[in-house]
Amino acid sequence: MKNRLALSATVAAIVFCSTSIGASAQSYEVTKLVPGSAFHGVHGLGIDKSGRLFAGSVAGAALYEVDRANGTAKIAVASPEGMADDIAFAPDGTMAWTGFLTGDLYSRKGDGPVKKLASGLPGINSLAFRKDGRLYATQVFLGDALYEIDVEGVKPPRKIMEKMGGLNGFEFGPDDKLYGPLWFKGQVARVDVDKAELSVVADGFKIPAAVNFDSKGNLWVVDTALGQLVKVDPRSGAKKMVAQLKPSLDNLAIDDKDRIFVSNMADNGIQEVDPETGAAKQLIIGKLALPGGIGVVSDGGKDTIYVADVFAYRTVDGATGEVSEPARMHADGGTLEYPMSATAKGDDVLLSSWFTGTVQLIDRKSGKTKEMLHGFKAPHDAIKLGDGSILVNELGSKSLIRASGEHGKDRTVVTGALEGPVGMVEASGGTVYITEAFAGQVSKVEANGERTVVAKNLKGPEGIALAPDGKLIVAEVGAKRIVQIDPASGTVTEIAGNLPIGIPGTPGGLPSNIPTGVGVGASGVIYFSSDIENAIYKVTKK
Repeated sequence: MKNRLALSATVAAIVFCSTSIGASAQSYEVTKLVPGSAFHGVHGLGIDKSGRLFAGSVAGAALYEVDRANGTAKIAVASPEGMADDIAFAPDGTMAWTGFLTGDLYSRKGDGPVKKLASGLPGINSLAFRKDGRLYATQVFLGDALYEIDVEGVKPPRKIMEKMGGLNGFEFGPDDKLYGPLWFKGQVARVDVDKAELSVVADGFKIPAAVNFDSKGNLWVVDTALGQLVKVDPRSGAKKMVAQLKPSLDNLAIDDKDRIFVSNMADNGIQEVDPETGAAKQLIIGKLALPGGIGVVSDGGKDTIYVADVFAYRTVDGATGEVSEPARMHADGGTLEYPMSATAKGDDVLLSSWFTGTVQLIDRKSGKTKEMLHGFKAPHDAIKLGDGSILVNELGSKSLIRASGEHGKDRTVVTGALEGPVGMVEASGGTVYITEAFAGQVSKVEANGERTVVAKNLKGPEGIALAPDGKLIVAEVGAKRIVQIDPASGTVTEIAGNLPIGIPGTPGGLPSNIPTGVGVGASGVIYFSSDIENAIYKVTKK
């Protein structure tokens, strides 16, 4: 994955009913509105000597084996060691992979134990073996360097080059030179790793993400921004676009029959592409990639759910579950930056990304971006007030920030010392309610910054919404339930329990790094996102 999240999950740990789960004694029914999917964003691909296809997920922190015939996937290496941005196989069959944000590189031979080969390399991204079994890897986005990695994990990584321009998914060619895309330069390069020399093979790509060789010596490139699979002659640099796919492509693998497999982050899917005709067959796909925060707006009795889907910004029809997609990551001309939280009200949708430090203001009806505010410290929800200013939960500063003025450049602290501020919802008169995940409480913050605790002793409260009757609806992720809180008395009532929410976080993250979103329609119907299943659920009174 590119600009990856460091998130972890054991997806197969719990199996949930697809139609009704955990409804409380208060006569609520929980139903699945949008079905789930196998991965949490799919990135690196690799094929072993027996033809088995493996796929990596950074957000899911797991390495999967994909059943091509049945379109299913199972975990091959679980969290946290399974976090895989890229996958490579050594001549002796050893599988190696990279943990992007943890900065770790692992290997495993057959079904043997997992071995850590390197650590302390944040942004460790792509890797490949030479024919002699030596291993090479690069940092991208959180660094820009090429290393040789000791396959025994004894010697420290040896830096070969740096500042190449984002040497991403690469492969060694028949000439024993390393070929790979320069993400930030739109080029494909050849690297002599022994001499530390780089030369450009082909140019004119928008965002090349990965390359691989077929048995005939052709070099295949995926362009994530244009959604194209391109064949390149490594000698002349001549290019031919063979397949037009969707943007957000990430990686590719080619088997011994020259069948090409391509991963797509936003689709949570893998396609098989015929190299002769360019025809693509979908092996596995999801309606959502990794839903986090949500916002709900009711128009004429119709609920629409606005979803921060990490690799896309999507909307869901509250009645039918139909999914639409205003934007996806890395699409040419797009402005999306890994949205993880969402709020919606009136004409506005606000998307926040703690990873990129951005808050994005979108026109709800047109889907067009009105403002992109940068420089926040791990923002975890934002709302626009009536005066046009924007309140932002900053996890990094433990503060509620008000952004105002031209392009939100004027920023002041409304209140500080918040313990894990995640979800936020506006009440009346500029008052907001905030979930503090680390403290296990919900707090009320007045317009003047005065703060009082409304409810405490909660386990990892994240998403929060205001019901039509004035009650607060909160995703208590640590307890895997949705609760109702009376803001006047602080009384907490369970609405639904045993829910598929709360991907376990990695070190330095939240209790679950993707916030569980909650929204309420005008009729009182509750919606929540499932980060474990990549699904959307609705909760209705019986």
